[in-house]
Amino acid sequence: MRSRRACNDAATLTTNHEPMTQRVLTGITTTGTPHLGNYVGAIRPAITASREPGVESFFFLADYHALIKCDEPARIERSRLEIAATWLAAGLDPARVTFYRQSDIVEIPELTWLLTCVASKGLMNRAHAYKAAADANLAAGEDVDAGITMGLFSYPILMAADILMFNAHRVPVGRDQVQHIEMARDLAQRFNHLFGAGRELFVLPEANVDERVAMLPGLDGRKMSKSYDNTVPLFEGGAKGLRDAIAHVVTDSRAPGEAKDPDNSHLVAIYEAFADDAERAALRAELRAGMGWGDAKARVVARIERDLGPLRERYAELIAHPERIEATLLEGARKARAVAAPFLGELRVAVGLRPMVAVAAPVLATPKAKAALPSFKQYREADGRFYFKLAAADGRVLLQSAAFESGREAGQWVAKLKTAGAMAVPDAPVAHGEGVSAQDVADALAALSAG
Repeated sequence: MRSRRACNDAATLTTNHEPMTQRVLTGITTTGTPHLGNYVGAIRPAITASREPGVESFFFLADYHALIKCDEPARIERSRLEIAATWLAAGLDPARVTFYRQSDIVEIPELTWLLTCVASKGLMNRAHAYKAAADANLAAGEDVDAGITMGLFSYPILMAADILMFNAHRVPVGRDQVQHIEMARDLAQRFNHLFGAGRELFVLPEANVDERVAMLPGLDGRKMSKSYDNTVPLFEGGAKGLRDAIAHVVTDSRAPGEAKDPDNSHLVAIYEAFADDAERAALRAELRAGMGWGDAKARVVARIERDLGPLRERYAELIAHPERIEATLLEGARKARAVAAPFLGELRVAVGLRPMVAVAAPVLATPKAKAALPSFKQYREADGRFYFKLAAADGRVLLQSAAFESGREAGQWVAKLKTAGAMAVPDAPVAHGEGVSAQDVADALAALSAG
């Protein structure tokens, strides 16, 4: 087996990527309401990273994954709205990134099935989530698979499809998720070996674990988590909710006037996730000089509110107008499918799910001059956007595309139409030329394929 570095060097040469562009993909499971720990540990750093030059970011609401964990439709519906509003309010720029719902990308389930057909059951048996559930069943004297759904058992394959659909180079995850990235690499390697015919169809993703990401303590000093019921709300409850939560942060019993130890204070750790260097030094000095915990908590609330207040207003506006969020997600789905649909067309051809095209019987007579064929033409208009058209041999326009933001997107659709033929037309962002029938287009595409 080649080294990881060698595999990745080969992957970056695929036609799915522009040189030096790194694709980064982040999924957010829609089963809860974000809290302060989510913001500091995941949301804020991910948005900051999305602004880096040379990075193409994909952010998605993992609502198919949510179905594995939750069977409450109202909760999933509400969580999708709240999480989307949170990311947008926190500064995620839909014009800069591709922000979409997993369930809007119809290519994801199909790719999941293609990967399922190359995934070994033994690999899935080793998944941490499944092993933990199976071990718990055995410890309780139950059947090893009691209560375990196929969703839980095979969700690493769905996660692999999320990543490989967009050939992400980097996937920011916690250390507990590294195994799933390794599984995605295994599936990508096997698929490339079986169906690549010498090409690297899938990039081999890397887990991006940042040990420097803040692990914010909760009210009781343990990691902030809904599981521990120790969270500080991000937007829920407004400024009062923030004040009430911070008031419950556990501190020591030292009275005002007594020196405090900022190095062992959960309150100070929360403050320092928002403060600059000068603010951090000032609070530490005042605590050592005897500042009371009540005054310190007021300082913490004021500092966090300075950052979150404007975001909370934007969040409330978005929650009040869910149709705006819906429009943003649908536009994100359009951008995502412009990448996913042509790529899935390539994968379908690779595994043998190819269109059946009529082939003319061989002609034994004297060869004649080869007839002119229809042709695709790609071009850029004065508006800076890219287009393509399918022209007949006589120059008639058979198909005219919509506008694309990049020439690569236009080229991917041209490739899919050439490969899949008339089957690809219903999903393509194209319009028929004046007086052109579907059969005219099908004949032209078939002629191109045969030629």
